[in-house]
Amino acid sequence: METVLDAYRHGFFPMADAHEGIGFFAYDPRGIIPLDERFTVRRSLRRMMERFPYEIAFDTAPREVLQACSRLDDLTKVGENWLSEEMIEMYLQLFDDRIMHTVEIWKEGLLLGGLYGLTFGAAFCGESMFSRVPYASQIALVHLVERLRLKGFTLLDAQMPSDHLKQFGMYECSQADYLDLFYAASRKDVKW
Repeated sequence: METVLDAYRHGFFPMADAHEGIGFFAYDPRGIIPLDERFTVRRSLRRMMERFPYEIAFDTAPREVLQACSRLDDLTKVGENWLSEEMIEMYLQLFDDRIMHTVEIWKEGLLLGGLYGLTFGAAFCGESMFSRVPYASQIALVHLVERLRLKGFTLLDAQMPSDHLKQFGMYECSQADYLDLFYAASRKDVKW
C-alpha cells in the first residue's frame, strides 16, 4: 500500500499490467483540470443537468464505482482492463483510510455514472470515470469540482490529457511543473 501512495507522491499512478500485476506510469505532459474560473461547463451540459432528474452522492458505493470504472464485466475487453481486482481491493483499503473518494450519480436507486480519485492534502488525483447513460460522468465531474472548490482544494490532476476533458478547460503542464503543484497542494490541511 505504501508503495502505491509513494508512487502518487512522486507523480506516478498505477495501472494493471497483464504481465506484471500493477505497473506505475507517468504522463508528460500532465492534464490538469482548473478549479478556478477557467473551468468551463458547456451550455448543453448545464441544460442537461437542469432537466435530468438525478441525485448526487459522495462515498456511498465505492466498490460499485470501482467495478464500473474497471469495465471488468465487458468480455470484449479481456486483457485490456487497467483496473484489476487486486487494484480494486487496494483502492477499497484506501477508501477505508479516507484517501480514496467517489462521486456518484443516481436515479431511482440505480448508479448511472461516477468517478473516483485519491486525496493528498488539497490535491485530488482523478483516476477514472464512467457513464451508463449520456452525460452522467460529466455531471459527476461538475459536482466534483464544486466540492473541491467548497473544501479549498487547489489541484485536480486528470493524469492524461484528452480532448474530452479539454472541453472543461483542462490544460497541460510538464511533469516537473505538475510535481511542484502537487507538493504545494499536498502540504495543505484540507479535508474531503
